[in-house]
Amino acid sequence: MATTPTLRRALSQRQLRMIAIGGVIGAGLFVGSGVVIAHTGPLAFLAYALSGVLIVLVMRMLAEMAVANPSTGSFADYTRDALGDWAGFSVGWLYWYFWVIVVGFEAIAGAKIIQYWIPHMPLWLWALVLMTLMTTTNLFTVSAFGEFEFWFAGIKVAAIVVFIGLGSLYVLGLWPHKSLDFSNLWAHGGLLPLGFGAITVGIVTVIFSMVGPEIATIAAAESDDPERAVARAANSVIVRIAVFFVGSVFLLATILPWNGKQGSGSPFVAAFSQMGIPYANDVMNAVVLTAVLSCLNSGMYTASRMLFVLATRGEAPAPLVRVSARGVPATAILASSVVGFLCVIAAYVSPDTVFAFLLNSSGAIILFVYLLIAVSQIVLRYRTPAAQLRLKMWLFPVLSILTVAAIGAILAQMYFQKEVRSQLLLSLLSWAAVIVVFWANKWRAGRAPR
Repeated sequence: MATTPTLRRALSQRQLRMIAIGGVIGAGLFVGSGVVIAHTGPLAFLAYALSGVLIVLVMRMLAEMAVANPSTGSFADYTRDALGDWAGFSVGWLYWYFWVIVVGFEAIAGAKIIQYWIPHMPLWLWALVLMTLMTTTNLFTVSAFGEFEFWFAGIKVAAIVVFIGLGSLYVLGLWPHKSLDFSNLWAHGGLLPLGFGAITVGIVTVIFSMVGPEIATIAAAESDDPERAVARAANSVIVRIAVFFVGSVFLLATILPWNGKQGSGSPFVAAFSQMGIPYANDVMNAVVLTAVLSCLNSGMYTASRMLFVLATRGEAPAPLVRVSARGVPATAILASSVVGFLCVIAAYVSPDTVFAFLLNSSGAIILFVYLLIAVSQIVLRYRTPAAQLRLKMWLFPVLSILTVAAIGAILAQMYFQKEVRSQLLLSLLSWAAVIVVFWANKWRAGRAPR
């Protein structure tokens, strides 16, 4: 009987810590926060805080399962154990689909940023260059992926820390020719000019900008101490969200009027410009490019590992299970890269139909994955011996049940919100297609000669 190839454990604790810290900081914060503020008002940071609480709870639930049973497949294996093969198959393929679409989207986003400096090169060519660069990084060694992500995440974190430091000095009146001033929080229609309902609507947008902390639990399986790495990643999520998201969005809403023009670009650029800092546009474009490359790098990594796990379970083509001499799933990386580049081609050839369909059909998938993670934690908690639970979900089962209910409420909000309803319905269609493929695969396996 052939043994299943194994991945090399070559990620250091230093790399894992930075992967965990930078995992949730992406272009969604640097650019998308302006849109959120414009649509929710000066208390937009409450939408980030509420979304952050949900992400923290999901990560804690995932950490409980991961510490009890570290696995490269992570939540796909946990949902399989808790709910059956259909759930593991669903999570694995849906999560892979989500990330290969993200890879294509981020490659295009990165290409657009590069065109800011070098406008004459075609968009698709820059996207190909970025895809090739990140694919090569992932093919080399898992340590190379970790090192790239370490420095990408470091730049993102440094940019946020600098902004929070300078922004705090500005609003507290410790800035040249500036007095203490928080008036932007209420001077343009009050604290809730669009009503509290706008905050709940904003959560639908915000939750997707925080996707990524669960990557640390997948990467931890390729480290020398998975249990410690997962526990640290789960605990650090609280501080990351509170400081990086809630803190920076609070400062943005304090420095800039919520109904200003920052919704059309990066609010960080607008804030730095308001503070009189030169070259803000160039600096923040470089930071956003770093965030995009980080997402592209980690997206390629995550998609390939999930595809590798599906192949080891016999739920993806067998060649995808091959591991190179350097200990990386090379075939799975290349397959994910090819699909990502096909998304780039779709965006170039048919941006308003094919590519728009791909984006919308993956729009709610991460919420489906989080929902299955939450339900699986409740089921597995009752099955797992107490001695094996070295890290536990808080106030079980109350907070676990509330987490499931909160995810359900966000999905319901998506249905009632006309702008994102198509994302929910097309994502449900994607899930239905995956379930059909699962049963077709099971039927074919049952008919195969033994």
